[in-house]
Amino acid sequence: MANLIDEISKRRTFAIISHPDAGKTTLTEKLLLFGGAIHVAGAVKSNKIRKTATSDWMEIEKQRGISVATSVMGFNYGDYKINILDTPGHQDFAEDTYRTLTAVDSVIIVVDVAKGVEQQTRKLMEVCRMRNTPVIIFVNKLDREGRDPFDILDELETELKINVRPLSWPINIGAKFKGVYNIYEHGLDLFQPDKQKVTERVEIKDINDPLIDASVGETDAQKLRDDLELIEGVYPEFDVNTYLSGKVAPVFFGSALNTFGVKELLDCFVRIAPAPRPVQAEERIVNPDEPAFSGFVFKIHANMDPNHRSCIAFVKVCSGVFKRNFNYKHMRSGKLMKFSAPTAFMAQKKDVVDEAYPGDIVGIPDTGNFKIGDTLTEGEDLHYKGLPSFSPEMFKYIENEDPMKTKQLNKGVEQLMDEGVAQLFVNQFNGRKIIGTVGQLQFEVIQYRLLHEYGAQCRWEPIRLYKACWIESDDEAELKAFKSRKHQYMALDRDGRDVFLADSGYVLQMAQSDFPKIRFHFTSEF
Repeated sequence: MANLIDEISKRRTFAIISHPDAGKTTLTEKLLLFGGAIHVAGAVKSNKIRKTATSDWMEIEKQRGISVATSVMGFNYGDYKINILDTPGHQDFAEDTYRTLTAVDSVIIVVDVAKGVEQQTRKLMEVCRMRNTPVIIFVNKLDREGRDPFDILDELETELKINVRPLSWPINIGAKFKGVYNIYEHGLDLFQPDKQKVTERVEIKDINDPLIDASVGETDAQKLRDDLELIEGVYPEFDVNTYLSGKVAPVFFGSALNTFGVKELLDCFVRIAPAPRPVQAEERIVNPDEPAFSGFVFKIHANMDPNHRSCIAFVKVCSGVFKRNFNYKHMRSGKLMKFSAPTAFMAQKKDVVDEAYPGDIVGIPDTGNFKIGDTLTEGEDLHYKGLPSFSPEMFKYIENEDPMKTKQLNKGVEQLMDEGVAQLFVNQFNGRKIIGTVGQLQFEVIQYRLLHEYGAQCRWEPIRLYKACWIESDDEAELKAFKSRKHQYMALDRDGRDVFLADSGYVLQMAQSDFPKIRFHFTSEF
């Protein structure tokens, strides 16, 4: 038991979230560099350089230079075992990111010093606020011209609706950027633009140490002292508990591309970030130190290895110890299942694991048994909640381009829908398949992956729809009347549930007022 509590206290499971291009994947790379998990960081941007970022390994990601699927990476840092989930920043993949946030204990938000807070970051922060997830903010790209650090702090407070507290402070920015003063540990780090080496630390006694003047010059040293005095005056002293309750976000400054300010972030993070926390199931609250294993599937990825058409279900361990070749109960089907090759990840590289502890993410080979949100336990009836599918906002008919490849297309669509990137509806009037997504880019990704991973060609045909809503009613007669009146707009989802495809906001409003006994739902969980 002591061993279990020990292992739990070492775990730090977090997601890195941001707007596209703020430098999230670069920051992930650098954290892996400090953990000794990789030895040379890959250039994420340039397509000419063949060494692509460790966390972006899907073919389409390498071509586009963006992340489209959440990657899971684990590494050790000192006594800690760190699990990073790198999420897509592009808003067309927001749904993948929302789900990932249900599987982490804390979050690091990356903000570009020149652009400040962008819309996508605001939305993700709302999800963190709903769950009181602790947040640390990393202000990136200080070696480029940007805004005044005090302005950035004000913007973070107003836009993200959270109090902030700087734990490091930049000495100038852009071309004149000289380094960062570490408020948390009272150290001075001097900046050298170098993508591979780590910066030099100047050992100082306190903020009045003349070494600071010698290192950055008197003018900058004086400005730094004035800034710090202002910070101490304006912001309350940093208290770990207000951070853990999600009320205050510590802020660090640096340049991920130049590996600068990243180690300070990591050192402070492992000390203050929460270990795995109790998780709310429908039946009760589950504590991580309970001896019996439980966990849930928060993501499914098709084709981790294109040579084998395999899917992998990502399971977050919530309590107890997950063991290889041990029988676990799959709650939705009621069956017992045993896993002989569960894996832990370092992006695409996987190792078979014998045990996993709360906070760890385990990959389980999936032959179609799992859905997102499934719970596994040692036998107790538990259901973890909070993994909604949102109502899609864009719709297209999917058509087969090559009749010889019907089987491949159907299999591909089935597996890609299991990942939860998009949703499939079958129109009951004409039997045509409709794909619904939250963004345009997903249609391109689906088409690309069907062709390259399944050898199937599809084409999209336009359909004008406003929203898909799941309907239910206790009044059989009214449900029947609704379905016959709207038969052209009725579809079934993959679980065979009734979905009404409204072609305009007005039509939806009229339907709601004409049929008061029918309940209309806009997420798949009800």
